[in-house]
Amino acid sequence: MNVIKLIVLLASLTGLLLVVGYFIAKGRGVLIAMIIALVMNFGGYWYSDSIVLRMYDARPVTRTEAPVLYDVVGALASKAKIPTPKIYIISKESPNAFATGRNEDHAAVALTTGILKILNKDELEGVIAHELSHIKNKDILIGTMAATIATAVVLLSRWAMFFGAGEEGSTIGTIAVAIVAPVAATVIQMAISRSREYDADAGSARVSGKPEALASALAKLSQAATIRPMDANPSTAHMFIVNPLSGGTIMNLFSTHPPLEKRIERLMKMKTEKEVKYEYR
Repeated sequence: MNVIKLIVLLASLTGLLLVVGYFIAKGRGVLIAMIIALVMNFGGYWYSDSIVLRMYDARPVTRTEAPVLYDVVGALASKAKIPTPKIYIISKESPNAFATGRNEDHAAVALTTGILKILNKDELEGVIAHELSHIKNKDILIGTMAATIATAVVLLSRWAMFFGAGEEGSTIGTIAVAIVAPVAATVIQMAISRSREYDADAGSARVSGKPEALASALAKLSQAATIRPMDANPSTAHMFIVNPLSGGTIMNLFSTHPPLEKRIERLMKMKTEKEVKYEYR
């Protein structure tokens, strides 16, 4: 996704937030919505990493505890030309991983204990390279901004149901906005996250040089996550390499991840065409 499209999508989310604010309290509501957006984005920028890591009880690991993992992350970070991020482990059997942080110098990669058990070394490299690509592409900051604005939209939409304007004819409009706005925010967030996943998959293939390894890892992770879904907060689902939520939930109708089959198809096409030479600019 190019920068212009990304700006348009983030602007759409912000505009949606302001619309909800207007239906709650006209001009004053717009001002309140702007203040909420600023506060949430400020907090998201500076504290998103610590918040989400604490949310999943992630603990930092040292090189002494996990020397092989440290070597893999360090070597791939060097290839991607970014500082080596901090490494965290989440004590969950559901296999998954995500990256967080506000920039390359303040980033972390978190992996569940389950993912370390089911992937071989090549597959693990593919997953880690995927997360490093998110860091390199500034996806973690973009995702945080989208998530915080979308969360504000949902919260204000709920308030609209109780504090909507009382003028004649306005109640129906307020209720309509309260119902439609959260769905619209989810759709916009999906558009941002899905494109970012494709880009991170491609970045992983180019850094590791093994697109087929990531394809194999994705197939394993998706199947295992379906059998043993993680008790994850839906607002953070877009951060994980595969959807951590159960395949039986309504959330999958609005999944922030692109179809697994298409991700694997793209990776295998890269292998076939030998498109693995890559330099970050």
